[in-house]
Amino acid sequence: MPFAVYVLGLAVFAQGTSEFMLSGLLSGIAADLGVSLSAAGLLTSAFAVGMVVGAPLMALFSRAWPRRSALLLFLAVFVAVHVVGALTPGYGVLLATRFVGALANAGFWAVALSTAVAMVPDRLKGRAAAVVVGGVTIACVVGVPAGAVLGESWGWRSAFWAVAIVSLPAFVAVLRTVPGTDVGADPVPVRDELRVLTGPRLRPVLLTMALVQGATFCAFSYLEPLLTRETGLGAGWVPVSLALFGAGAFAGVTVAGRFADDHPVAVVATGLAALTAGWSALALTAGSPVLTLALIPLLGLLAFGTGTALITRVLGLAPGAPTLAGAFSTTAFNLGAAVGPWAGGLALDAGFGYRAPVGVSAALMVLALLVAATTAKSRRPRAGERRLSAVNRCARGRRGSPGERPGTRL
Repeated sequence: MPFAVYVLGLAVFAQGTSEFMLSGLLSGIAADLGVSLSAAGLLTSAFAVGMVVGAPLMALFSRAWPRRSALLLFLAVFVAVHVVGALTPGYGVLLATRFVGALANAGFWAVALSTAVAMVPDRLKGRAAAVVVGGVTIACVVGVPAGAVLGESWGWRSAFWAVAIVSLPAFVAVLRTVPGTDVGADPVPVRDELRVLTGPRLRPVLLTMALVQGATFCAFSYLEPLLTRETGLGAGWVPVSLALFGAGAFAGVTVAGRFADDHPVAVVATGLAALTAGWSALALTAGSPVLTLALIPLLGLLAFGTGTALITRVLGLAPGAPTLAGAFSTTAFNLGAAVGPWAGGLALDAGFGYRAPVGVSAALMVLALLVAATTAKSRRPRAGERRLSAVNRCARGRRGSPGERPGTRL
């Protein structure tokens, strides 16, 4: 695995820390800037919106550039807005920096995924994507708790400074390790890339990814009230539980990176079924501290393992969209991350109790299973098609079509 792939994972770690760290800083920001807690919460919403719209827009904006130049620009903007955010005395400027920082983060994510898989052979593409996504899971395990500690000890601004400082080594490493020129065919026209990504093969995969991430972040966002008000655990167990979830997520990304290339359909199908059962089990057993703490790392493993396999699936199904495949994956990922917590909040406001967001997660997974099952059924060949396919394979000497590997169809 090229060292540059791990460098991209390091940069994603810094940016992932910024994306999630506000969960432990909102009270300090609200008090310091003289705004309400709900207004401080809009800083998270601004970042989510920037991620959703930024991935395709930034990928299109930078598609004619060498990938290293695009990565460096996005990192430079990301560092700059965090410096501005750490210095600003006003809420409006901080809100703007969150949105602009998300645009830069989304652009970096999209280009980083495409760059990572372009630097490795086909048999390692899933593992390369897993390294990049792994930066987010390490942020959950290390970066977010560290940001909360910094905010508690030296104020919320120190967390912003820390993200900017951690991003600087990543900037230097990208400059030194990522190739300065891209190797490959001429750029694919945007219209052709969009045709691939909006076609019948990719749409259900992207929808499934959004549903899986919606389920993940719906439950993850409301884990604290579930643990403290339903499970009966003390507040001290919250960071422990978050770390357990992050550790499981890191393990899931690692496992998916090793198996998603050779068995993409099996990994995704198993993950979808297991996640449906897992979120349902947590909703039913949330009153038991032992069972809840046992399920949390398992669900982290399944959620991020399945998410990584779905990203690998999109990149594998869209070789004709080298610029926008990573962008659409990033958008689907963050669309789920934005809609899931919103749906969980609606369930809470409706008075269904603190288990309600986990129940919503289970429902979203049922929808994901239905999308996957319907897609698989609609693409199952008829008897005549199977006979014709067999004849064609014989005519090709049973070698298969160029560039196609066994087990890569939905």
